[in-house]
Amino acid sequence: MRAGFGQFHSATAEYLEFAAQYGATDILLNTPDLPGGNGRWELRDLVKLRLSIEQWGMKLSALENVPTSFYEDIMLGGPNRDQQIENMIATVRNIARAGIPIFGYNWMPSHVWRTPPEVIRGGAIATAFDYEWSKKMPFTHDREYSEEEMWTNLEYWIKIITPIAEEEGIRLGIHPCDPPVEKLGGIPQLLRSFDAYKRLTEIVESPSNAIEFCQGTFSEMADSADGGIYRTIEYFVERKKILYVHFRNVSGTVPKFHEEFVNTGYVDMYKAMQIYNKHDFDGFFIDDHVPHTHQDTAWGHRGRAFANGYIQAMIEAVQKGG
Repeated sequence: MRAGFGQFHSATAEYLEFAAQYGATDILLNTPDLPGGNGRWELRDLVKLRLSIEQWGMKLSALENVPTSFYEDIMLGGPNRDQQIENMIATVRNIARAGIPIFGYNWMPSHVWRTPPEVIRGGAIATAFDYEWSKKMPFTHDREYSEEEMWTNLEYWIKIITPIAEEEGIRLGIHPCDPPVEKLGGIPQLLRSFDAYKRLTEIVESPSNAIEFCQGTFSEMADSADGGIYRTIEYFVERKKILYVHFRNVSGTVPKFHEEFVNTGYVDMYKAMQIYNKHDFDGFFIDDHVPHTHQDTAWGHRGRAFANGYIQAMIEAVQKGG
């Protein structure tokens, strides 16, 4: 188990120096700043990106998210689906051939939703969500979509891309829908429960059909209350389905929650880390959303330093049997 840094777009010297100084071994870039005018990423740009990180002594272990425009019609069954599938296949092949072993993405054409923030410990500001508020919002796309058609689109995609990923030696994982509610802006949030993820991983049985395990979002799920989050971690880590972990904490589950400091939410993070260690999890952990603290930057350098230090301490504690 290792500690990484993520949630930035550009592999600038500032971010990479920060990550290296704070002990990161793995880097994850979220929607990396790459040319994509043709709806795909090219091999040469991906190789340059990997090399720019390796010169700091760290590994580019994963890319998370392409622009939604790359595959929106794949998710929604739109008129450009076949062309987008062709481009996404090329992108996945190029990520693999550039020496980047993991590609994480999402199935959220409506993106992540939040409502007005909450004030938490010491006056820090944390993102929040209230499902009742979101129900008043208009459609984000042309109409309301059904759960059945969204599952049909997802299954069609998984059956196409998984053999490609196997051939190229890359692992793919989908982020849970955040927030994990039934519907947002007329779009079903398919990946909102343990059962939904079990169904996803069973579409094609393959190490390449896996999970981008945002523990924060899994902790927001309705079936994560009363210890369900620990059962979920155990089930998927035991089956080697977890690629990497967004190690964050929240106040509770849907329909209403807010995010917390990593050590103040309802999830016992030490207990969670023990489960990963028990099953010899060989991936990495990163901070995710962090509360905005006193005089912090927009990206959250202080908050991320705190979260990453906590992650490293938890890894060391469970590995030493503390």
